[in-house]
Amino acid sequence: MKIIILAGGYGTRLDEMTDTIPKPMVEIGGLPIIVHIMKLYAHYGHNDFYIALGYKADVIKKYFSTFKSDWNINLVDTGLDTMTGGRCKIISKIIGKERCFLTYGDGLSDVNINKLKDFHIRNGNKVTVSAVHPSARFGELDLDGDRVLSFKEKPQLQKGWINGGFFVCEPEFFEYIDEDTMLEREPIEKATQDLELYAYKHEGFWQCMDTRRDYKLLEKLWSENQAPWKVL
Repeated sequence: MKIIILAGGYGTRLDEMTDTIPKPMVEIGGLPIIVHIMKLYAHYGHNDFYIALGYKADVIKKYFSTFKSDWNINLVDTGLDTMTGGRCKIISKIIGKERCFLTYGDGLSDVNINKLKDFHIRNGNKVTVSAVHPSARFGELDLDGDRVLSFKEKPQLQKGWINGGFFVCEPEFFEYIDEDTMLEREPIEKATQDLELYAYKHEGFWQCMDTRRDYKLLEKLWSENQAPWKVL
């Protein structure tokens, strides 16, 4: 199956880190975060990538011009200010009428991609999204009286579900999308109203890289060999 990766946003909350490079090119452990995401898909046998470019597209093009792998990597200019839905619409026209994966270029997880796909196929709906527990905003203390038994920096909470950003889409899902709209607004809302959106509950690791604090956490996990998303 083909994989659409949204990699065109500005990444403004990372401040000067994205002044010269797009957010998907910010490195974790010496590799751009987008490559970590691609390695996860490739680990499960999926390596036909369509990357939606926008902000600093030339940086991504330059990187992959010398990138050595057996992956099929298609770089698609989707406009500087195009919204996420519009980027999906552009690439869906290139892919044609077939099922595909869709994800963002800034979120890491140890989600089993093939189990996600199988869940989607069993349910027979137009779109499936990975549902994950959000990370805590602050560190969590496990106390025994006044003594701290454990401290976890931004642990995964056990209550509530949010969009984990790993989708499986039927070609009919893209019919919900106008030329330029936010994927997370009208298209997803319409699919929900039509009972065509299902959630694959992932209890494992998930972390987006929205802020410098998120970046530092991911870099720390990698440097301490505690990166759950790491695959061979």
